[in-house]
Amino acid sequence: MPRANRHYSPGHVWHITHRCHDQQFLLESKHYRRLWERWLYEARRRYGLRVLNYVVTSNHVHLLVLDRGEGEIQRSLQLVAGCTARNFNGRHRRRGAFWEGRYHATAVETGDHLRHCLVYIDLNMVRAGQVLHPREWDACGYKEIQSPRNRYRIINTAALMNVLGFTDLGELRRAHRQWVQDALDRNDLRRNPIWTEGLAVGSREFVEQFRDAQGPLARNRPIETVGGICQLRDEPVIYQPYSAFKSDRSSR
Repeated sequence: MPRANRHYSPGHVWHITHRCHDQQFLLESKHYRRLWERWLYEARRRYGLRVLNYVVTSNHVHLLVLDRGEGEIQRSLQLVAGCTARNFNGRHRRRGAFWEGRYHATAVETGDHLRHCLVYIDLNMVRAGQVLHPREWDACGYKEIQSPRNRYRIINTAALMNVLGFTDLGELRRAHRQWVQDALDRNDLRRNPIWTEGLAVGSREFVEQFRDAQGPLARNRPIETVGGICQLRDEPVIYQPYSAFKSDRSSR
């Protein structure tokens, strides 16, 4: 079962990334991306997981969630990852790990920092060169935010409005479309590791508070500033370069 990185505090918005084992393209089939989505819906239904955004690529997933501090994130990821892996291994008569052993969770400050993280997730498959706009990708939260499903909804739009400071859903959707379009117009498609490698991202005050909450072992960790955004770095983990598709650049 997947485990989070060791630094965890309840009550935050978390950007979670989870990679397939050895960077294999085990989610390359649309069937398994859809399967992962179906189990994410089931996690929302069973455990009250508050999903703000997500994208499923061919070898990793991004998930943005608002924590209630009741253990729902851990239980949800165990359910989604475990059921997807068992289905894939059973169908392909495969043994061995489907996922990397530990998913990574980054605490993200609400407001503008969360907006940047939301768009970063939206543009994942554009960075990979697979689509020109996130609405063209089959397994992502962008389409549901803009055009909610009649059934099996995954995104918690009320929670998303709250953490972004909106009171009108139409205004949120218009702003969301514009944020993505502005990033596309600027060609702002660079990979930014702060969203996938840090322990906490936001203002200096937010990051310092997060660091202090981790206890004595974390208090000596330096806070870095990248592009005007502060982050608390995790221990370095070495990964081989990979992309969301076999023939494209990394989009992590």
